[in-house]
Amino acid sequence: MFKFVAQYIVMIDTSTPKKIAEQTVFPILFALSFSHLLNDTIQSLIPAIYPVIKTSYHLSFSQIGLITLTFQMAASLFQPFVGLYTDKKPQPYSLAMGMGFTLIGLVTLSLSTNFYTMLLAVALIGTGSSIFHPEASRMAHAASGGKRGLAQSVFQLGGNAGSSLGPLLAAWIIVPYGQFSVAWFSLIALLAILILTIVGNWYKGYLVQLKERTKVKAQGVENYLSKQKVVFAIAILLVLIFSKYFYMASLSSYFTFYLIEKFNVSVQTSQVYLFVFLFSVAAGTLVGGPIGDRIGRKYVIWGSILGTAPFALLLPHANLFWTGVLIVPIGMILASAFSAILVYAQELIPGKVGLVAGLFFGFAFGMGGIGSALLGKLADATSIKHVFNICAFLPLIGLITGFLPNIKNEKK
Repeated sequence: MFKFVAQYIVMIDTSTPKKIAEQTVFPILFALSFSHLLNDTIQSLIPAIYPVIKTSYHLSFSQIGLITLTFQMAASLFQPFVGLYTDKKPQPYSLAMGMGFTLIGLVTLSLSTNFYTMLLAVALIGTGSSIFHPEASRMAHAASGGKRGLAQSVFQLGGNAGSSLGPLLAAWIIVPYGQFSVAWFSLIALLAILILTIVGNWYKGYLVQLKERTKVKAQGVENYLSKQKVVFAIAILLVLIFSKYFYMASLSSYFTFYLIEKFNVSVQTSQVYLFVFLFSVAAGTLVGGPIGDRIGRKYVIWGSILGTAPFALLLPHANLFWTGVLIVPIGMILASAFSAILVYAQELIPGKVGLVAGLFFGFAFGMGGIGSALLGKLADATSIKHVFNICAFLPLIGLITGFLPNIKNEKK
C-alpha cells in the first residue's frame, strides 16, 4: 500500500497544472480515488460494527437508526455550503483538514462507553466527510480533461471500494478484538492526511496557473435550458437519489440483521455477504461515468435505477444462495447511476461544480440517514423481513427518469 502511494506522490508532483486543459490527469484522479477509498473505509466501519455494539450496549433498531441518522446528517447538511463557498474561494487544503475531524471521531468512537458519546463520534466523522466530498469532486472535475463522467467514476470507485472493505475489517478485526480496535484505523486517517496535503499542493499550483490563463467558468458548458426546466430536472434527480439511497440504506444498515434473522447465519458470515454487496457497488461505479460520456447520461440513469427493480423485487423471496447471487447485480446496476446523475446536474448548472457536488452528496447522505432511521423504526414495529419487502419496490421510482430533458451541451 505504501509503495503504491509513494509512486503516485511522485507522479502528482511531476504533473503540472497546464496538462489539465489538454488531457485527463490520471495521477491526480487516482490519488483522489485512493483518498476517497481511505475516507469511506473509515465511514463504512460505522454500519459494519452495528451488530457488535447492538449486543454490547443493548441498543434497539431505532437507536441504530439514530446513529446512522446523526452520521448522515452531519455528513450532508454542511456539504452544499462547503461547495458554494469553495466555488468562490477554493480551499486546496480543506480535504486534509476534514480528515482531521474524521481522525478525532475515530478515536472518540473507539473510547465510547455510551450511546450519546457514539453519536458525538459519528457526528465528527460525518463532519469530516462533509468537508471532503465537495472539494474533492471539484479537484476530480479539474483533472478530468473534459471526460467528466470518467473522472467522477474513478473518484467514486475509490469511495465505494472503501465502503466495501468495512464489513471485512469488522469481521476480521473489530468482532474478534472489540470496539477499541477501531482506534487502529486512525493510521488510515493519518495516511489520508498525508496524501491529501500533497494533492492540495498540486491543486494550489493548478489554481494559480488557471487564474493566469482563463476563468474557471470557461471550462463549463452551456445547456440553453430555461430556468424552469433546470429546476424541474434537478427535482427529478433528487427524487431518484431518494429512491437509490433509501434502498441502499436498507441494505447497508440492515442487511446483516436480515441475514441473521432469516437464515440464522453468524455475524461474521453476514459481514461477508455485506462485503459482496458493497464490492458489487464499487465494481458498478466505474461503468456509469464513461458510458454516460459516450451515449448520454440520461440513458445511464434510466437503465441503472429502473434496471435494479427486477432483482430487488426477487430478493425478499430468495433463499440464502440466491440472496448472495441477487445482491451482485443489484449493487452493480444501482451504483452506476450516481456518477451520471452528478455530472448531468453539473451540466444543468454550469460553473457551480462544488455547489452541485455538495448538494447531491449531501442529499444522498441525508436520504441514507433518514432512510436508516425510518426503516429502523419500522423494523422495531414489524420485522426486518417486512422492511425488505417494502423497500423492494423503491427502484420502480426510476420510471420518472423519462421526464428528464435531453441536454445538448456546447462547450464555450
